[in-house]
Amino acid sequence: MTDAQPKACCGGHTRMSPEALKEASAKFAYICPMCPGVGSDKPGACPKCGMALEPAQVSAEVGPNPELDSMATRFWGALMMTFPIFVAEMASHMHGRFGDYVRLLPPEVLPRFQLLFSAPVIVWAGWPFLVRGLASLKRLSPNMFTLIALGTWVAWGYSLVATLFPGKIPEAFRTANGAAAVYFEAACVIITLALLGQVLELKAREKTGGALRALMKLAPPTARRINGDTEEEVPVGSIAVGDLLRIRAAERIPVDGVVTDGDSHVDESMLTGESIPVAKEKGSPVTGGSLNQAGSFVMRAEKVGADTLLSRIVEMVGEAQRSRAPVQRLADAVAEWFVPAVVTIAIISFMYWSLLGPPPAMAWGIMAAVSVLIIACPCALGLATPMSVMAAVGRGALSGVLVKDAASLERLEKADTVVIDKTGTLTEGHPQVVDTIMSEGLDRSKLLSIAAALEQGSHHPIGRALQDAAKAYHLTLPPVAGFESLTGRGVRGAVNGQQAVLGSLALMGEMKVDVASFAAKAAALQAEGATIIYLSLDERAAGLIAVADPIKGTAHEAIRQLQKAKLKIVMLTGDNRATAVAVAKKLGIDEVIAEVMPNEKAAAIKKLQLQGRVVAMAGDGTNDAPALAMADAGIAMSNGTDIAIDSAGITLLHGDLTGLLRAVKLSRAMMRNIRQNLFFAFAYNMLGVPVAAGVLYPFFGIMLSPMMAAAAMSLSSVSVIVNSLRLRRTKI
Repeated sequence: MTDAQPKACCGGHTRMSPEALKEASAKFAYICPMCPGVGSDKPGACPKCGMALEPAQVSAEVGPNPELDSMATRFWGALMMTFPIFVAEMASHMHGRFGDYVRLLPPEVLPRFQLLFSAPVIVWAGWPFLVRGLASLKRLSPNMFTLIALGTWVAWGYSLVATLFPGKIPEAFRTANGAAAVYFEAACVIITLALLGQVLELKAREKTGGALRALMKLAPPTARRINGDTEEEVPVGSIAVGDLLRIRAAERIPVDGVVTDGDSHVDESMLTGESIPVAKEKGSPVTGGSLNQAGSFVMRAEKVGADTLLSRIVEMVGEAQRSRAPVQRLADAVAEWFVPAVVTIAIISFMYWSLLGPPPAMAWGIMAAVSVLIIACPCALGLATPMSVMAAVGRGALSGVLVKDAASLERLEKADTVVIDKTGTLTEGHPQVVDTIMSEGLDRSKLLSIAAALEQGSHHPIGRALQDAAKAYHLTLPPVAGFESLTGRGVRGAVNGQQAVLGSLALMGEMKVDVASFAAKAAALQAEGATIIYLSLDERAAGLIAVADPIKGTAHEAIRQLQKAKLKIVMLTGDNRATAVAVAKKLGIDEVIAEVMPNEKAAAIKKLQLQGRVVAMAGDGTNDAPALAMADAGIAMSNGTDIAIDSAGITLLHGDLTGLLRAVKLSRAMMRNIRQNLFFAFAYNMLGVPVAAGVLYPFFGIMLSPMMAAAAMSLSSVSVIVNSLRLRRTKI
């Protein structure tokens, strides 16, 4: 079995991996929003659940929806034909002049009038239900359309025979005056209300795609390309890597790139959820879809087409909206036996009322059976999870929270511990040299020049801080021979004929370098949150450099809110423990795991899990990939320009803790919404089926008519849809 093939989950429905879902979406032009991996090359109905297939690729513009147009046309036609049937039937039971006139008609007139008007409703308007119901029986995969088809055709078929061949109807079906009861109006009302439910559902499913369309519309259709001394307006699709583009005030940026001339402020809120405009100058990265404000600048295109961040976001959101949360397995398991159980209950109800019901007994039996079949339609059960997932994933995308699959949000909701890396998450990620202490005979310039020389080409934040400090003092860096990187501890090499080692206290201990003379000053600097780096020359302590990374302005409040949400915060860092504890104390973090090597982070996560904790890990999405994979919920923190989308189940486009807080709120809102939907669906069926079967009649004289059952069935679906759509406006 390949990854692209469906794997059976506990309910028997297919469960697709994210990779297989992506493959299936690429294979089919139309896919089922409720059954991942099921699709077709042309519009139609899902062979498994009977729901209408949707285009695999969402368009920025809302085009015609053939399925919605068809259902709407059938609904209005059914409503016009059902109204006179309903009025005529109700009039025959009413007191007053109009009722008296109707009862004066020959007994065969009213049924034939109803037959004439009901035939188009059942045969034309209800045709999709019949086709999908028969298809479900053929594939041994009963669904809501099975019950609708059975209920309406049993009621209408019996009424057809009773009207055209009244002599064939047994006495048990006849009323006290000898007439055979007919149920044309019940069958027609059921079809009309079922069509109304389909129309409302299809419109709601269009709304869940609104987030995707909003994102797609961020990309402008054209851009101004610079060719030498001239500029021309060209389609965005024709832009190539390396092209220079002019971005004027109030224009959207067409592709990802870097500013080469000019400066401005750019609104990136639709991508990151951060409302404050970001300053851009020469060398600053810019993202396609973001909105330039007052200034004007020239940019060089670096990522175009499907490689842009916006394109990748759209692709990711589309796949996530079609993914299934594990909680859906409960609904799948119930649905597997639900329809056969309902059919069995309907048969038992018919037999019971046919044998023990009041006259006409069999007519009561038919009414009970049809009511059970209709009220138990599992459409609400099928919609409960997918509608919430689609709405939540779309809501997250508009706030800079990218969800890879619904399972990631479900796992995050269960987390009780959040593990956070210090550098770049709690802090700005741009450390600065704040102090230097030298041994006798060495000055600051020499200390910094040797340290910066050893860190030439380093991409580590501390290495960059040393190089920035050397540039600030306009220092010339000496050449380094025999360079060696000591992962997680430091670097060494020969500088000016001396063996230089730059690194942590632990590295100095390994090299047998005595740094005791710096201990008191180092401790004082660490107490203020600085990281201490030692330099030795020819195995003798030469000095130390204190580097501090400013805490993000949003970190303290975000930590407080996360703790208020009953989450245990753990700082996980490779930094010195004293420095880590100082930062944690400022932020109110109780638990610190420090001096952890990059390859040991996953083991630290595993240790927390062995303590019985459900762990969410927030990291940079690249260096922390093993730990993110080990965590129950991996969250990649990103700056929104060079994003590691595949490294975690959730990616935050604005890489700070406010994004993490939004992700936690979104996960809890989605799971709360799903549980509400499942409660509505289960409670509705648990209460509705017995009432439809007639359990209240012996005590209260209440017997549910098929028309009321159809209304209740439609109401249950509408309640689930409306509740799910609330997520689109949830504040996170």
